[in-house]
Amino acid sequence: MICRCQPGFEDLLAVEIASRGGTVEEEGGGWIRVSGWTEVPEELCFTDQVMVEPVEVVGDSVNRLAGAVLDYWLGQVKGERIEAAWSCVFTAAAGLDGLGRRMGAVEKTFREQLKKRLGRVARLAVDEVPGGVGRVRGLFVYFADCKRVWVGREVVRGGQRRMADDAEAPSRSYLKVEEAYGVLGVEPQEGETVVDLGAAPGGWSYSAAKRGARVVAIDNGPMKGGALDHPLIEHLREDAFGYRPAEGEVVDWLFCDLVEEPHHVARNLIGPWLLNGWCRRFVVNLKCGRVNAGQLLAEVTKADSPFVSETTLCRVRHLFHDREEFTLVGELAGHGE
Repeated sequence: MICRCQPGFEDLLAVEIASRGGTVEEEGGGWIRVSGWTEVPEELCFTDQVMVEPVEVVGDSVNRLAGAVLDYWLGQVKGERIEAAWSCVFTAAAGLDGLGRRMGAVEKTFREQLKKRLGRVARLAVDEVPGGVGRVRGLFVYFADCKRVWVGREVVRGGQRRMADDAEAPSRSYLKVEEAYGVLGVEPQEGETVVDLGAAPGGWSYSAAKRGARVVAIDNGPMKGGALDHPLIEHLREDAFGYRPAEGEVVDWLFCDLVEEPHHVARNLIGPWLLNGWCRRFVVNLKCGRVNAGQLLAEVTKADSPFVSETTLCRVRHLFHDREEFTLVGELAGHGE
């Protein structure tokens, strides 16, 4: 299998692969080839996409590579009727000069050849993977270098994806929570309640409020942009570690994106919220740049962690918009719809 990740995070992905019983056979800029798995492990953090049972094709020219990919595809779909849109996605490893141009030329040639052979099928091709989590079938082509390509019919998505910015959003962190909704599969709704711990300058609060949710934003710092004086955002200048909901209150969402030591945040801030059932769903970001990220991941995903023991669903992802951090999303037991 081929696991893709953000360039620069291959070492963390390799540690995660080893912890899940896989063996790293080879790696490059933003990818690792793995052996030892019969199935893709559930809920991987540092990979955004796993190519299942890829086949290696090689060629020293654009035409040879395009022809090899076409031969693979024609062999795969022989006798199969394609009646709906299907993903036809070409991507490339990072850090190699000229690889993007080579990929583009091969993709163009492939699509021209496919149009000549199977015009109707070619017209149904779309050059993106649908959003969400889980398996997608189509044609997936990944360039390891200018002469070597992996092709496959199926990928497993982690849910990560690039999000569109909003001019009113107070900060870049807005993009993280927008992306996190797609990983969880649900987003705040009109009339729901949100507590945002460490809210300033208000990117996450703004994201919920623009959907009609009522937000209590907890931070001693100021709100900015679209979060400043928003009618659905109540800003309380308090310490996030000291805030507690009213007795008997259960909020629909707990947000937390604090620049604090991540073990402290997980154990002493978020832990009580989960153990006491003070929220129904959560989006929590933990900064792992100054700690052992593999150990932190192991801590929050072990069986007795409240992120596991108190939830019916918890996903941990290194998001497209995360840097040296990862994001947890989940739903507490007894609060599913």
